[in-house]
Amino acid sequence: MVKHIVTFKLRGTDTERRAAAEAFRDALMALPEQIDCLRSMEVGLNANPAEDWDVVLTAVVDTMDDVARYAAHPAHVAAAAIIAPLKEARACVDYEY
Repeated sequence: MVKHIVTFKLRGTDTERRAAAEAFRDALMALPEQIDCLRSMEVGLNANPAEDWDVVLTAVVDTMDDVARYAAHPAHVAAAAIIAPLKEARACVDYEY
C-alpha cells in the first residue's frame, strides 16, 4: 500500500482561499467512487490561523504505479483545476507501508 500525502498553500484573500479549499475538498472526497485504484481519500482544511498551509490530503492506493494512474485520471485533473489559479506551493510525500 502507498500513502500519497500532499499539502497546498494557496494565495488570495482568506475568503478566496477558503472557498477554493472547500470546493477542492468536496471534489477530492468524491474521487474514490470515480477512480478504481483509489482505496481512500482524506482531506483536511487548516484550522490554525498561525500556519500558512491551507489543505492536506491523504490518498491510499495499492502501488506507486497507482499514484500515477490516480494523478492522470480526468476526475483528479478536474479537481486539481479548482485550486490551480490560487496554488502558491505544493509539497508531496509518497511512502509504502
